[in-house]
Amino acid sequence: MIHCEGLVKIFKSDNVEVVALQGLNLSVGAGEMMAIIGNSGSGKSTFLNILGGLDRPSAGQVRVGEWDLLKIEDKQLVEYKRKTVGFIWQNNARNLLPYLTALENIEMPMMLNGKVDRGYAKQLLEWVGLKDRMHNKLQQLSGGEQQRVAIGISLCNHPSLLLADEPTGSVDSQTSDMIMDIFRKLNKEIGVTIVIVTHDMELAGKVDRVVAIRDGLTSTEFIKRNPNLEELGRLSEHKSTFEEEHEEYVVLDRVGRLQVPKAYLDALQINGKASMEFDGEKIVIRPPKNEKLA
Repeated sequence: MIHCEGLVKIFKSDNVEVVALQGLNLSVGAGEMMAIIGNSGSGKSTFLNILGGLDRPSAGQVRVGEWDLLKIEDKQLVEYKRKTVGFIWQNNARNLLPYLTALENIEMPMMLNGKVDRGYAKQLLEWVGLKDRMHNKLQQLSGGEQQRVAIGISLCNHPSLLLADEPTGSVDSQTSDMIMDIFRKLNKEIGVTIVIVTHDMELAGKVDRVVAIRDGLTSTEFIKRNPNLEELGRLSEHKSTFEEEHEEYVVLDRVGRLQVPKAYLDALQINGKASMEFDGEKIVIRPPKNEKLA
């Protein structure tokens, strides 16, 4: 569904250039539900904005389905944003029109796309648990209910890709769990590919695959050891941690370069250069034997 290779994004302002993405590689399968994590400034939101057609890439490859987002023309980009991708922001005011009801908010993008399907709009509100609130205006809905309307809006034109930027950042933990349950249901029942950007490790732990971005590059991936572990955890008193549920992998690019997790480098006091040895079974990385190189 998504394939990025050597993806670069440079922002220019006067005489200043900021490289937000500096060669990111990432693939996401159709029907997958995954999360992207990273510190502020790591490039994760920039990446999501490129996938959403809100920013243009500077170089590299980035494809979503049949669309080449590096070469896409402006007219095609409008079609892409209307039909292929749905976007949910942390600030749901960017999704919603306050003077409309929940149902009218979902019908508005349909209208812009040329066809209003009221039956499907009502079905979306039922899916997000707002069947009895569809005629309420936004000031009559809680923040969590508004965010669920935003999820309905993002799906109103049957997109194949759903992007969510910190979708639970402004709601309580109970509402956060409810929103993640909605994502899981939509992912399983209608097969929409879902990419969630978050800094919340607890939220990230609720998906099978997590990709960490650092300094505009893919650094590590976390794969759930047992996809049924979360359900088993609900049935037991033990609440497993993210580290217990997921196994961490470093990511190699096509020429074999990797990003070693910073915590490992700090623990070994490695900065700039490192010694590497291969003993026939494993690769060993250690501080330089010549201390002048450290």
